[in-house]
Amino acid sequence: MWEKAIEMGKQLAKMHENQMFDFMEISQLLKQQAQFYENIMHAMRPQPEYFAVGYYGLGFPTFLRNKVFIYRGKEYEWLEDFSLKLLSQFPNAARMTSTAPPGDNICNSQGQHIQCFTVKPVLTVPTQFKDKGVPEQILNYYRTNEVDQFQYSRPFRKGAKNPDNEFATMWIERTTYITSYYFPGILKWFEVKSISVEEISPLQNAVETMEMANEKLSNLVQQQACDSSTSVHPLSMMLNGIVDPAVMGGYTNYEKAFFTDTYIHEHPEDLESIEVLKHLIALQIPLLADGIRIHGEKSTEQLKPLHNRLLTCFSDLRERVEKHYGVITLVCCQQQTQFNVRGWQL
Repeated sequence: MWEKAIEMGKQLAKMHENQMFDFMEISQLLKQQAQFYENIMHAMRPQPEYFAVGYYGLGFPTFLRNKVFIYRGKEYEWLEDFSLKLLSQFPNAARMTSTAPPGDNICNSQGQHIQCFTVKPVLTVPTQFKDKGVPEQILNYYRTNEVDQFQYSRPFRKGAKNPDNEFATMWIERTTYITSYYFPGILKWFEVKSISVEEISPLQNAVETMEMANEKLSNLVQQQACDSSTSVHPLSMMLNGIVDPAVMGGYTNYEKAFFTDTYIHEHPEDLESIEVLKHLIALQIPLLADGIRIHGEKSTEQLKPLHNRLLTCFSDLRERVEKHYGVITLVCCQQQTQFNVRGWQL
């Protein structure tokens, strides 16, 4: 928790400077802070998983009965390990296989039923970082810390299934959990104080998928640009997965599902979202260009064949996307690409 250590170190340094007049102690504190800042930028930190746990049935004590809690897992603790540890504390409990809310027959039963699944923490960007080019290493802390909102997304189909394009009928049921306190805290688990559910349409789902892909790509490019010692392998894998024609089905599926005259005529209210999706597709090109440029600079002799293939595939992809969706140039500041999820700064 280097960020917290820096915060406490600043308070101690202020006390030693203005009240204790212990300059040697200030010197040591500042050296520690410098090391913590360096750790944030260069050291690898495992990000904990979060789990939603529901205790259903009259067999549980009242402080657990028919309530949902969010747990913060230990380092490298996955769902199966966490579930086994949890069930060992309630040997008579049955583990539920569904993630849907249970019915009255389970909640009012005399037994014990435990529901457990992974949830994703919702990033809340601190005010001082908003609309600024902040290195991914700094933001990573806030992806799993200082959080009180968590989401679980369940895909489902609505309407007649389209065998030629599954994207057209793929809806998402998204459940948001808000806990009574922020994580991390004095406990590893806090009760959920509110639950809300919303349905995400196929078009909204496509927009969010493209947003996440672009954000992940941009973050990876930033990491590679900021730290020359970072392994290029993750960047190689991601670039290959996007530009390889065998994996390029996403664009064409979106075109078949949402960009047709028939869909636009039947859903005129989606015109703005369709333009956003087209914009996101076009935005990926300059991000890929930056990634491939850095990949070329860091490629070894063994990676040259892969890099040459990336260049060839990207050239074809770029020509096709720019022809249909236009050319986008990103504004860069201090060698960091800056963009907001919905309001791209061009």
